[in-house]
Amino acid sequence: MLRRELPLEAAAGRVIRLAEGRIAPGPDGDLLQPPQPWTPAMQPLCYWHDEPVALSLEAAPEETWPDGRGWLARLPESRFALLSTALQVGAWLRDHRFCGRCGTPAERLDAEFAMHCRACGHRNYPRISPCIITLVTHGDALLLARSPRFPPGRYSTLAGFIEPGESAEEAVRREVFEEVGLQVGRIRYFRSQAWPFPHSLMLGFFAEAASRRIRIDGVEIADAAWYSPRRLPQLPPLYSISRALIETHLTEVAAR
Repeated sequence: MLRRELPLEAAAGRVIRLAEGRIAPGPDGDLLQPPQPWTPAMQPLCYWHDEPVALSLEAAPEETWPDGRGWLARLPESRFALLSTALQVGAWLRDHRFCGRCGTPAERLDAEFAMHCRACGHRNYPRISPCIITLVTHGDALLLARSPRFPPGRYSTLAGFIEPGESAEEAVRREVFEEVGLQVGRIRYFRSQAWPFPHSLMLGFFAEAASRRIRIDGVEIADAAWYSPRRLPQLPPLYSISRALIETHLTEVAAR
């Protein structure tokens, strides 16, 4: 499994080749390349089953390299943490090559994930953006919605970024009201999931609606409806926390 320790003493090991959010498949179809010597440009990343792993940022991907969602669809859930770490660290390295305060080229530090500016002393770390993702229920019924960006026919739970100064619970109430016009009562925390598109942390909640009268915003939400557990639309993929929220609710309803 993944050990979150930088393999600073390693000079060789496994490599993940990443470019523009796409990862090169290894010879066996996995995201890890065979053991090989590391170059100074590679970023030590972690240990995977006690083998050191480094990240290599490539200039451009080949057409056959799957993107992050493609890898999630083909990999077992046990590899999600490794994939997520590689994608998020890669996005950070790509986007923070220069100091955000004075614009001087930043230098990568060895002992931690950090980019340091020798001109002004500013230091930045991989960005993590907290989001809420919420399954709204009313009795047994589930509220599912469509984003304009979804594949045709797919419905999912509601989600949104937490704003500055806002708690996660406040974000749940605000996002639900903004997107579908519902007030919610009891809120229950579920669990979290790293979501590397590009650097989100999804905080999952269940929320009980005070009524079933929907008013969609028409911008972030193209359509929304209440569904019976016995008749559901096309759902999000199994690897997503949105699907886990839905499946948990269905299990609870069946057990009543």
